[in-house]
Amino acid sequence: MVVGPDFSSSVKEEHYEDVDALLKAAFPTNAEARLVRQLRADGDMWFECRKPWDGRIGGYFALSRMQAPNGWACLAPMAVRPEWQGGKLAENNPNMEVGGPKDELYRRPWRFGTRMLQELESWYELRSEKIRERLPEAIVVLGNPSFYGRHGFSQQRARRLKSPFPLEYTLILRHGDDVPEGELIYPRAFAGQ
Repeated sequence: MVVGPDFSSSVKEEHYEDVDALLKAAFPTNAEARLVRQLRADGDMWFECRKPWDGRIGGYFALSRMQAPNGWACLAPMAVRPEWQGGKLAENNPNMEVGGPKDELYRRPWRFGTRMLQELESWYELRSEKIRERLPEAIVVLGNPSFYGRHGFSQQRARRLKSPFPLEYTLILRHGDDVPEGELIYPRAFAGQ
């Protein structure tokens, strides 16, 4: 029995319309959809990931190239289909015991955002130098520290960075445990946000 969303995979051109629709549904404006289109047009997209379920894209995230520090990426946007956020997809499963003792244990694997971040975090835990060479040196995210902090992103390790955005919401994910210094310069498309 498959429990939870399908394996994540990369976004190809044939998925662009579905990603656009997901972003427009997940956010109150179409700003994130415009951001993704601009990142692609500027050639600043590093990697796009989709997490499908039942023939639909349920979750998505984009990694774009930071202008500085060199070799760093930015995680934005990240989106989950609104009707599947918070493990709601599990509630519609007839095998689900809603409110029972196994409720949260069962719902956890159905949380698209959590699963995508767990996969991202696992990339940085791999010991293979060949795989790590293909990863960004660090991934920066601007978001809720309690959510992203559960998945390897560290607000503490970002404390010496200079950013155009509030540092209290800036976190980084990277191999090791150092506290880097430097100025964060986001891709050009973020200037229009």
